[in-house]
Amino acid sequence: AYTPAALFGGSTLTAPREAPSIQENKQPEPSDLTPEEQQSVHIFKENTPAMSPLGSPRLTAVFAPIVHQHEATVLPPCLHMPAVVNIANIATKRAYLSTDLLRLPQGQGSGFLWDDQGHVVTNYHVIRGASEVRVTLIDQSVYSARLVGGDPSRDIAVLQLDAPPASLAALKAVEVGKSSGLAVGQKVYAIGNPFGLDHTLTSGIISGLNRELGAGTNNGPSLRNVIQTDAAINPGNSGGPLLDSKGRLIGINTAIADPTGKGASSGIGFAIPIDACRGLVDQILTYGRVVRPMLGITLAPPQALRQLGLSGVLVLDVPPGGPADAAGVKGTMRDGFGRVVLGDVIVGVNGRKVANEGDLFDALDSCKVGDEVRLDILRGGRTKASLSIVLAERAARVTE
Repeated sequence: AYTPAALFGGSTLTAPREAPSIQENKQPEPSDLTPEEQQSVHIFKENTPAMSPLGSPRLTAVFAPIVHQHEATVLPPCLHMPAVVNIANIATKRAYLSTDLLRLPQGQGSGFLWDDQGHVVTNYHVIRGASEVRVTLIDQSVYSARLVGGDPSRDIAVLQLDAPPASLAALKAVEVGKSSGLAVGQKVYAIGNPFGLDHTLTSGIISGLNRELGAGTNNGPSLRNVIQTDAAINPGNSGGPLLDSKGRLIGINTAIADPTGKGASSGIGFAIPIDACRGLVDQILTYGRVVRPMLGITLAPPQALRQLGLSGVLVLDVPPGGPADAAGVKGTMRDGFGRVVLGDVIVGVNGRKVANEGDLFDALDSCKVGDEVRLDILRGGRTKASLSIVLAERAARVTE
């Protein structure tokens, strides 16, 4: 019997697996940048004709052990951020040689108020494994919070504060900006709770865009197309906002490059672009989870096409009854002589070029369940064709 793994190995594609991507960056209008930022952007463009991708450095999720001393930091008026909160992860553990349960502080991170309904956005790894979550506001009031929903693969979580209506009405949400128009050299600010020092402000510039990062040492998700900054990000900053010079949210601080393994800032921090998070947050608020579309195909490993000198994504298998099967997509198989017959090679989605798996995931990030997409394919390695596929909903996976 034909077994896909016997040909190449391959993994089932049901939805974008990695951190969501942003669309191709458009250059910001000059009026959006200060003279200092315009000079930095100009220097970068003049002296850096081509950027090299940043491999996969050792990553540390910036999620700190509890520090029981807090020091309020005074922020400049233009960046005074009452929307930034401190998040404590409380775990319930059984006492040694006892049936008693102990509630112990497990760690802390940052977050920010998304709206005036008491919704808080943070990284999923900040609240992972928590039996209770406590949120401290800028006035030092503390509230319990429940998990509305989250997406571990995108490292996004949304919390709901358990606060009186009068308190919720007084909350000030963050001003959400855009990450699609960022430029290397722009000034940015990170606000969070590094080492328990609440509402600490650090500044820097955008050092790089569209970085590709592996999962690192914390069993976190792989991240694609993230923002790189030299603003100091330390343990406890996870989930906090990355802001532009006008105080608008452009990213969520999530990790640092940690070549020494000491978990401290090395001048290379990473933030998930806000354009990639906005839709996820809206879905979580509407459905309590992220609803992902499904093509219903299994992909061959990338090296299969590289060995043939082709670009695109090779379809290894098409499970029966799925959207791709209904559209007539063909998978890889063996003929009567045992020779491998290549399946369809996806080279475009809705007119958008697909050169690799990342491009395919990027294209699907902008699609919803029920959307009809046009799949551009090569059949037999030569014949071009276009197929229409109606995306179905991927079955939800059980997560911790």
